[in-house]
Parts: sequence; C-alpha cells; structure tokens
Amino acid sequence: MENHNGAEDIRPSEAQQYLTFMLCGKVYGLAILNIKEIIEYGEITEVPMTPDFISGVINLRGAVVPVIDLSQRFSGQNIEYTKRTSIIILELQNDDLSIEIGVTVDMVNEVLDIHSSEIEPAPTLGDQIETNFISGMAKVEGKLLILLNIENVLSIDELSMVGNIQNKNGHA
Repeated sequence: MENHNGAEDIRPSEAQQYLTFMLCGKVYGLAILNIKEIIEYGEITEVPMTPDFISGVINLRGAVVPVIDLSQRFSGQNIEYTKRTSIIILELQNDDLSIEIGVTVDMVNEVLDIHSSEIEPAPTLGDQIETNFISGMAKVEGKLLILLNIENVLSIDELSMVGNIQNKNGHA
C-alpha cells in the first residue's frame, strides 16, 4: 500500500549556504543571508562605557560600524588576534531599524551548502542555559556544526545599544 504522505517527504530538501568560521577552537556557521562582507581585522576604536563584548567601532567606507568580540560574548575571554583574525560585517534587522555590526572571529573557513534535512534543532539544555542563539546543529563530514542565529546572540536591549552607538557616531 502506498503512503501518499511518505512520498512527499522524499522530495529534495532546500540547501542554504552557511559561512563557517573558527572561534575558540570550535567551528560555527552563519547563514550568508545576513553577511555583507568579510574584512581583515584592523584598527578598532574603543568606545568608553560599553560592555566588554563590544570591542569598539570601525570606519567602514565612512560609516561607523560597532564590532562585537564573539569570543568575549560566548566565553568571557577576549579573542586572540592573529593574522587570520577577521571581521564579518552583518546587517541585522531590529524592528524597523537596520543595524550593521561586525563580529570578530579567529578564522573564516568556507561557505557550505547545508540541506535542511542535515540540520537538527538546537538542543534543550534546561531553563538555566540559553540556547536561543543556536538556530540548529548541522552534521557535516561526521562532525556537528553549530549554526548561529546571530540576531539572538545579542538581546534586544543589546542590539538597541549597538544601534545607538552606530547612530550617535554617524560618520567616522
């Protein structure tokens, strides 16, 4: 007996592209939809009285772009800068506000096509541990890749603060 519903499940799954990068010895992935560009780590101007995870701001073609130290955000440890350290420039939507931010990573790896069938939901680790910044876990070459939901890496309040840094400083 044929199962009509089973036949629908066999159709090919949609593949999405993810940029993979290294941070503190772990591999993470970001959907490329939010990524504007990747730049070499350069001069960052510190902004006083901001949280530790905000490294400062950079001048990107005349625009002031806040830079988040993802290592500091995840582990409380500042990133160790090497010649492979990069800044990924992202465009995020917060309500009706569009925010450009940079995130520092140890090293950018590659862009991978990952099918939705290869992605498992984020793990639930109890009420005390936040996992909403993980959009899923992908199985790539026998290893688990943590796919980040970058909008949830920062809280709404933190995104607003980052947006205010960008808006107050206007053009560099």
